[in-house]
Amino acid sequence: MPAAASSGPTWPDLLTRLLARQDLTLEHSRWAMDQIMSGEASVAQVAGFLMALRSKVESVAEVRGLADVMLEHARRIEVPGETIDIVGTGGDRFGTVNISTMSSVVIAATGLRVVKHGNRAASSKSGSADVLESLGVNLTLSPEQVRQVALDVGITFCFAQTFHPSMRFAGPARAELGVATAFNLLGPLTNPAQPTYAAVGVADARFLPVIAGVFADRGTSAAVFRGDEGLDEMSIAGTTTVLWVRDGAVTEVSVHPTDVGLGVSTIDSIKGGLADENAEVARRVFAGEAGPARDAVLLNAGTALAVAAHVGGTEPGEVVAAVRDGVTRAAAAIDSGGAAAQLARWVVASREAAPA
Repeated sequence: MPAAASSGPTWPDLLTRLLARQDLTLEHSRWAMDQIMSGEASVAQVAGFLMALRSKVESVAEVRGLADVMLEHARRIEVPGETIDIVGTGGDRFGTVNISTMSSVVIAATGLRVVKHGNRAASSKSGSADVLESLGVNLTLSPEQVRQVALDVGITFCFAQTFHPSMRFAGPARAELGVATAFNLLGPLTNPAQPTYAAVGVADARFLPVIAGVFADRGTSAAVFRGDEGLDEMSIAGTTTVLWVRDGAVTEVSVHPTDVGLGVSTIDSIKGGLADENAEVARRVFAGEAGPARDAVLLNAGTALAVAAHVGGTEPGEVVAAVRDGVTRAAAAIDSGGAAAQLARWVVASREAAPA
């Protein structure tokens, strides 16, 4: 008797569902990503899948399936204790200075261990990897060396191209498409250390609830935010919509700079340049220079610290109060010289971990 035909998913099945604007199940999403990450999918299949997903708009289950399988194919590390990542999806087209990267140094200076996940610039002049390199951080570390730096100095950087080698199979389709796809959402969700907490900026408002939903499903405490003008950071130009994720529940909160003791500035006042220019801005901020760049760092670092604070509830007033306290702690970390010292220790540790 002949064997029964496989009843598993096929690309035509999945594409037909997506083109009918039907969400995929978690299992379907996982199957598709495994095909991509293992190199089994053709360029046409990858491109068709990504564009069909985007035309429908990705669901929480779809994005979680993609992210979970991407992590299964990653080079993972375990960093003990409470850790946090602060990162943006990119793609907001504002070209600001590297706010989350500066914020990560300030957060580490308060004593909370930071495991930052990032890459070189995609849509801007300077990505997190670019500016850190300009600041002197050695990026050519193995996963074990990255882990050791975190243990030694309380902050480290997971360079995406080192930790996600299977992403090379998606590269040709992404390059040929040349537009944002589901993969642009995955960076904040696929930190190879899977930190305890996350603070994530999202440029596209459609994906605020999607990314927040993935963190809620995972049981991760997080703040997922978008400036109302479209910035993928906490905004110093006006109100930011924050989805506060705690204990599997999501609460929407609005935060304005004046709510937490900061002034209002234009987005143009925090425009960035090439990596060396943005690195110089970082040095000035860490040296205590006042101005919009400092305020942006305080607001973003303060929000991240609030996520990890274990105080207050999820009511809007309680969240704003926690962010205000975080801003105060971030300011103290800069004004004490702690942030500048933290960066200096990181540079030395990264170079000693893998000397040239």
